[in-house]
This record gives sequence, structure tokens and C-alpha cells, in this order.
Amino acid sequence: MRLPVAEPAQTRRAALRLIRVDGRAFAAMLALNGLAAAAGLAAPWLLGRIVDEVKSGAGVAAVDRMALAILVCAVAQLVLSRYASFVGHRFGERTLARIRERFTERALGLPVSAVERAGTGDLTTRGTTDVAAVGATLRDAGPDVAIAAVQALFILVAVFVLDPLLGVCGVLGLAGIWFASRWYLRRAMGAYLAEGAANSALAEELAATTGGARTVEALRLERRRLLACRETIEECRRTRIRTLFLRSVLFPIVDVSYTIPVAAVLLLGGALMMREPSAMTLGTVVASALYLRQLSQPLNTILEQLELLQSSTASFARVEGLPLAPEPGPDSPVPVGDQLEVSGVRYAYDGGPDVLHEVNLSVRPGERLAIVGPSGAGKTTLGRLLAGMDAPLAGSVTVGGVPVADLDPGRLRERVLLVTQEHHVFLGTVRDNLGIAAPSAADADLHAALTAVGADWIGDLPDGLDTDLGAHRPDGAQAQQLALARVVLADPHTLILDEATALLDPRTARHTERALAAVLAGRTVIAIAHRLQTAHDADRVAVMQDGRLTELGTHDELVEADGVYAGLWHSWHGDR
Repeated sequence: MRLPVAEPAQTRRAALRLIRVDGRAFAAMLALNGLAAAAGLAAPWLLGRIVDEVKSGAGVAAVDRMALAILVCAVAQLVLSRYASFVGHRFGERTLARIRERFTERALGLPVSAVERAGTGDLTTRGTTDVAAVGATLRDAGPDVAIAAVQALFILVAVFVLDPLLGVCGVLGLAGIWFASRWYLRRAMGAYLAEGAANSALAEELAATTGGARTVEALRLERRRLLACRETIEECRRTRIRTLFLRSVLFPIVDVSYTIPVAAVLLLGGALMMREPSAMTLGTVVASALYLRQLSQPLNTILEQLELLQSSTASFARVEGLPLAPEPGPDSPVPVGDQLEVSGVRYAYDGGPDVLHEVNLSVRPGERLAIVGPSGAGKTTLGRLLAGMDAPLAGSVTVGGVPVADLDPGRLRERVLLVTQEHHVFLGTVRDNLGIAAPSAADADLHAALTAVGADWIGDLPDGLDTDLGAHRPDGAQAQQLALARVVLADPHTLILDEATALLDPRTARHTERALAAVLAGRTVIAIAHRLQTAHDADRVAVMQDGRLTELGTHDELVEADGVYAGLWHSWHGDR
């Protein structure tokens, strides 16, 4: 499942909101561009006047004055254009910063299930390539196109002012550009959206292949993964060829169309002068031809940036599509109490066979529950449902009477927290990594949390809590302890540990688990574990087998019952 893409109307509304936030800068950019374009209109008109003055026998002084006026207007246009570009670039950078901030906030607010189902490649591509494309447009293409559009409009108005008939002739000569651009624009948006989706798929495929390289090698999946990568690369190539084809049609037509209005004005103006000299002056024809020739520069700018504009519009639609991903609303129900209830739950991944079958489980507040069973029994899947990362296909998983998956992310993290053996260490200091869970925690609280999880190695770091973890990268076990220290600081009502101490040695793991149990006394702790000592210390043990909850009771009760759990316990102890 891919993350959604914003519709054109939604993209336009988002763009208008960004413009309104910095409306003064945007208005200043347009005003300066208008003044620069007006200054640029003077040269062709003055040159036409020079032609008429010379033809009428005017002196050198008059020509010199008009030549000096051309120079002054050219300098004014240069200064105004440069300052307009400066204002436009500042506007673009500020707007890009707002887009990046909003994207980060939205990404962090998405449910984990939405991110996982979409794939990290799609989200990463939107946050890097797409945001960068929007930034390039705001910083470079946007101001350039704004300047060029104002210049083109003023030039066309100037031709009509000189002679309406020549103006009509010039506009009709540009019809080829109009039709070619319409043909291109009708096809470009879809083509660029397809190219962006193909890039996301390729990023996801490459990330999955390289991230799981050891697994691929161990299971001898190289040929299958290479075939999958080649297919996504071929799709990227195909979508890229499509956009290249569109440009190869547009630009040759545009290049030819530039000469048509100039030639048409010269032919029509010459014919009118020959038929009725008083109806048209040579200066008017020259000025009109120069204006239309000058029109090629802003039109070139617009058309050259048309590809970037289409690409960035598609990128902006993908960026703005992020908040359209399904997520719980802000008015989601508030749980009453912390009782976890699993009733008649059935679940399958992406239309596959069921991995959970009619699971029923009630977890009392403050209880320590261990979930055990052989690999593939459905333990981790049940943990994900309890943590609200996925919603069951049938049945319900509730906390305080409210479906866990319906809680908004902020309220969910206050209620239920899932910790797995996969941990991320963020760039920054130890203090920064711990402060994610408790931004206002004092140093004493941070040290207490680290001590609780046995992270004695903190004392060996050169700067203690202020040590940069980019320079002193912790190993897997230390990263796991940092994650568990964050759990202590977050102090959730319900904690789900899915092999959360798997990277620690058995002695350290046992010490850490007992320390967590002491620190989180009174909280609900659900441990999914292969180490049965964890089950021995729990209040109750739930045994999963083939997606079903087959046994539930205390350690002693299940050993005495001599069922699946008893077999696992005796096998773990080497009794059988």
C-alpha cells in the first residue's frame, strides 16, 4: 500500500496557504519583477524611435539621448531583476523550511502501521527527493518563472500598444507554442507521478535487499532479489523514457515557433508600409519585431522550467498527500482504565492466510504476562495488535474499552508502548537520545534510568550524558539499553517487550528484566520471549501455537498440566 497523493485542488490550496503565510515577500517579488519588466520594455521602443528619427533626418544629439536612455533602462532592469531574484530566493527558502517542518511533523504523527505498510522507501523518497524538488522550484524555478511571466505579459501588451494588428499577428504566430504546451501539460503530471512512484518502489526494493543482505545470502535468495531489483529498475527506466519523450516533442516545436511571429510581423509590416506608408512606420515594425524577438527569452525560461515545474508539482502532491494517510482523528474516544481485552481476534498479513485464529485474552492492569511459543506461532503478531500497530481483521483488541488501533498516536504512546530488539540510536548526545522520552527529565532521572537497565558503560564515555553518539557509536547491546532506558523514562501504563533484551547476554538480560520489573512495578508488562526464565518470573504465561492461544496460567500450573509449555520448559532445562 502506497501513501496517498494529494489531488490538484488540494495541492493548489496548500500552495496558496504557503503564499499567504509570507504574503508580503511574495507581493514584493511580484512588484519588483513588474518594475524590472517595465524597464526592459524601453529598449525596443527607443530603438524604434531612433530608426524613425534617423529616417526623418534628426541630429546625432537626439540619437545620443535615446541611446543613453536605453543604457539607463538596461541598468535599472538589471538592478531590479537582481533584487527581485534575491527576494524570491529568500521567500523560497523560508517556504521550503516550512514544508520540511510540516512534513516532519506529519511523518511523526502517522501511525506506525501506515508507515510500515507504505514502506520506508516511499516515505524516504518523499522526505528527500520530493522535498528537494519542491525546494529547487521555490528557490530557483519559481522566481525565474515569475519574472519571465511578467516580462512576457508586458512585452505582448507593448506590441499591442504599438499596433494592434501587429500584436494580433504576433499572438497568432505563438499558437504553436500554445498547442504544444497544452499537449505536454495534459500528459506530464501523470507521467511525473508515475516516475515518482517508480523511484519510491526502487528505493524500497534496494533498501530491503541491502538491509537484509545476510538473510538473502543465507537463504540463497540472490537470484530472486536481483530479478525483483531489475524489474523495478526497468519500471524506473520506462517511466523516465516517457517523460523524456514528452520533452522531445515539446521543445523542437517551441524552437521553431519562436521565429514564426517575428517573420509574420516583418512580412505584414512591410506589406502595410508598401501599400500605405502613412499607416505604418519603419520604427514601429522594427520595435514590434524586437519585442517579439525579446519575447523568446522569457518564454524560453518558462518552457525550460516547465519540466521542473511539472516534476515539482507532482513532488508537492506527494508531499501534501502525507496527511491524507488514514490516521485516528483527534476526537478519538478516551480509554477508561488500562484493562487490555482481546476478543475473537483473527488476523492475516496483506490478504495471506490467517496467522491468528480466534484469540481471546484478558490482561489485568499491573499484571506481568509472558507470551511464549515456538517460532511462527503468532507471538509477535499478537504483540503488534496489542500495541495498536495493526488492527485485527475480525474481533477486537481494546484498552479501557476503546480499540487500541483507533487511538491517536500521542494517546496511544501514553497507554501502550512496544519495544522490540530493533533499536535506533539518533544522531546527537546520550542526553538527546534519552530526552525523546522525557524532554523535561533532570540529569538525576536520566542516570537513574540508565542504572535501572544496567547501562554502566555510560560512566566510561568521555563526556557522560553529553557524549556525541555519532563519534562514539554504541553497539547493539548498548543501543538496546538506551531504548530500555527511554522506556523507563516514558513510564507507560502498558509495556510490551518483544525480545527487547535479545541482544544482551543472558545474565545481563535477566538483571535488566528484573530491574525493569522493579522500576515499572504496578504497570502492565507483556513480555514476548524465547528465554523461559522470563515466563518463570511472570504472573501468568500465555502459550501460542499455530496462531492460537492454547494454554494460559501460572508457570507452576502449566508445568503441572504437562502440556506444550511443560515440554518447552523441560527442553529448555535439558530435562528431556
